Amino acid sequence: MNLREIVRRHRILLICGLVLGLAGAAAKLAQPWMLGRLIRAVSLDESIARPIAFIALFFLVDAGLSAGHAYTIGRAGENIVFDVRRVLGARLLRSRIPHFSRLEHGDVFARTVSDTSIACLTIAQAMAQMVTSVFMLGGGIVLMARLDWRLLLAAVGCLGLASGCALLLARRVRIAALRNREDIGAFGSGLQRVLGALTTVKASRAEERETEELTLLAARARRSGIRVTGFGSLLTPAINVGTQLSLAVVVCWGMARVATGSLSAAELTSFVMYLFYLVTPLVVLFMSIGQIQQGRAAVQRVAELGAIPQEEDVHAEPGKGRECEPVAQWTSAIRFENVGFAYREHAPVLRGVSFTLPCRGLTAIVGASGAGKTTMFQLIERFHRPDSGTIRVAGRDVAGLGLAELRSLVGYVEQDTPLLRGTIRENLTYANPEADPAEIARALRLASLAGFVAALPDGLDTELGERGAGLSGGQRQRLAIARTLLQRPAVILLDEVTAHLDSETEAALRDAMAEAARECAVLAIAHRLSTIVQADRIIVMEEGRVRAIGTHRELVESDEVYRRLAGLQFATEEAPA
Repeated sequence: MNLREIVRRHRILLICGLVLGLAGAAAKLAQPWMLGRLIRAVSLDESIARPIAFIALFFLVDAGLSAGHAYTIGRAGENIVFDVRRVLGARLLRSRIPHFSRLEHGDVFARTVSDTSIACLTIAQAMAQMVTSVFMLGGGIVLMARLDWRLLLAAVGCLGLASGCALLLARRVRIAALRNREDIGAFGSGLQRVLGALTTVKASRAEERETEELTLLAARARRSGIRVTGFGSLLTPAINVGTQLSLAVVVCWGMARVATGSLSAAELTSFVMYLFYLVTPLVVLFMSIGQIQQGRAAVQRVAELGAIPQEEDVHAEPGKGRECEPVAQWTSAIRFENVGFAYREHAPVLRGVSFTLPCRGLTAIVGASGAGKTTMFQLIERFHRPDSGTIRVAGRDVAGLGLAELRSLVGYVEQDTPLLRGTIRENLTYANPEADPAEIARALRLASLAGFVAALPDGLDTELGERGAGLSGGQRQRLAIARTLLQRPAVILLDEVTAHLDSETEAALRDAMAEAARECAVLAIAHRLSTIVQADRIIVMEEGRVRAIGTHRELVESDEVYRRLAGLQFATEEAPA
């Protein structure tokens, strides 16, 4: 993500805001000069109508231009925030799963919501304020030099010392602000961690322990925030001391010179007015520098998040974006060819896996935990890339398929069945928003949800909480299955879909799986023997390798590992409740 490019898109609005700000500063600078003209006119007994009219005009112009400047710069800042959040959100959604999973999600939230606002609004507004303040200071100094350069040297000497102190403080503000943003992100991550497992926290009686941990993280954010506030609070007093000292020197020396006649009262009045007028832009300048230092810390955090690696979508590559052939022309639905994969170096999860999945029928994958079953599904969906070998869908290497094409061909029901906050309808049609009522009714019927949904007062428009709160585990799982069926994929991947179902619902779901298997390929990770026995073929996994492939009867007779797994599962299912 290129922040400079995003800012450049709004350069016209920013330039307009700067022009309005500079014009307003010019109108402000004209006011003390005209005030001196007014005093001179009074002392010479001339007409004061013209100076008063000009002073009133400059006051009105200054007010209007200042309002326009603030609105234009504020609007540009909000536009930049919008663009950054839009681009950052898109990049996060298309990020590579291995890289995204390493991030602390609370910190991701803080960077996306809070840091983007600080980075863009602060920098847009502070930069504009700094430019107009520099112009105001420069113009004021030039006009003050025309009035009396010796008074100017005295004033600048006092202000220069204060400005040096303010620059040192601004640097400290940036360092403290970066630490504070990190501490806030750590607190957000800690809060999300416990809220995401709130029932576990309560069941484990860990509320007090987790409260102490959150308090510790909040205290760190508080300490670093106080440091930012402390250094920032010293900026204005440092400038005020310099301006007060310079004002005292100018007034005392200036009055002495007026008494001797080497300086007129009108010139001294204009000079003092300019000195007063310089106080605000000088304070704003160093406050803007402090804000920019804080904004730089936020920019750094946003830029780091925006650099997250993206999934490669080769859909636009020549010859690789074409539609797949009809299922009837496929030689196989999925084919693994000597596939190897490891999450960490020297710790392989899959070792030389090879098998072929026909275009129709139900295939079950069995094996002990850690055998690599779920990893195979994630490789098919291209959440990860294999370290060796080739995976083919519809006879084509998944590395050469566009992501949208691949994931429209393959439907995936995960083990933890994640649902989104919203209505049942929104969750059901998530992968197929244009589904018609007949298709929705079919999917609900196949997933054994039609009666349950019909009994709800709001039916499909029933609102669900976070992660599908309001449904039982089995109902969430069946809704996820219905969502996948509604997608009408050519291949369906089912990861432990019967794990949370009662016997009656499981039987209905087995019938749904059998019906779906007549239209497409179904690959299911299964532990229940009742599901395994129904499969047309079974793949036995052991320590990341395909140990055997066959039907239930063939494997019971020929494979010791499968026989043991089937025996254990049979004993479990037959055990009295």
